[in-house]
Amino acid sequence: MTVRWEELADGVYARRYPDWDLTVGLVVGDGACLVVDTRADAAQGAELANAVREVTPHPWTVVLTHDHFDHAFGVSAFLPCAVWAHENCRRELAARGKPELALPDRLLTDRAVLDIGGRRVELVHFGPAHSDNDVAVHVPDASLVFAGDLVEFAPPGSFSAESFGTDTTLTGWPGALGGLLALGAELIVPGHGAPVDREFLLAQQDILGRLITLDGELRAGKIDAAAAIAGSPVAEDVTRAALRLG
Repeated sequence: MTVRWEELADGVYARRYPDWDLTVGLVVGDGACLVVDTRADAAQGAELANAVREVTPHPWTVVLTHDHFDHAFGVSAFLPCAVWAHENCRRELAARGKPELALPDRLLTDRAVLDIGGRRVELVHFGPAHSDNDVAVHVPDASLVFAGDLVEFAPPGSFSAESFGTDTTLTGWPGALGGLLALGAELIVPGHGAPVDREFLLAQQDILGRLITLDGELRAGKIDAAAAIAGSPVAEDVTRAALRLG
């Protein structure tokens, strides 16, 4: 994979890395820019910071889509600057007890609006889903949203086993995707993989709905693990992770 910036709309860029197929973002306004996620450690953050300088010399603000290490551990390379995240993201990062981790200092509960050099950028939390602190970054004038790990493009379809962690709220995820769809953006940039369209999100909702049904039947004793795996719309390893089958 060749690592490069792809301009998705005027002044809005995505950059994909071979590590975990991570996708980060950049929004450039008049005299300011916004960096969406910071990679997995200080060295990777520094690489990204240098890459941003290939595009723009403007002062940056950072936003974290959630607390997972591959998205949030590179913040120190961008300081000093404002770092936005959901309030639970700061809590989770602080709980790790690693002094080298820089914590966000601008916190939202449900929604915040930023002015990035004259461009309106909306930060929105739709409730617990992939994590309890997912933040979508909506750029209305580009009809685009950076969705973090609320959306994952994992060829040949959607979701990997890593999509579902101990902090995932399976039942909340379809509603979060509904919130993304309600923003009206035509292009959705996932936390991993290539940009997708609204139809992809609808397909993701369907998969999650089927997994939720299987999970309910499993917990009620109507089916066993083997039947849940056999009836799942996704691969066995993904099903095991989503339904916490071990």
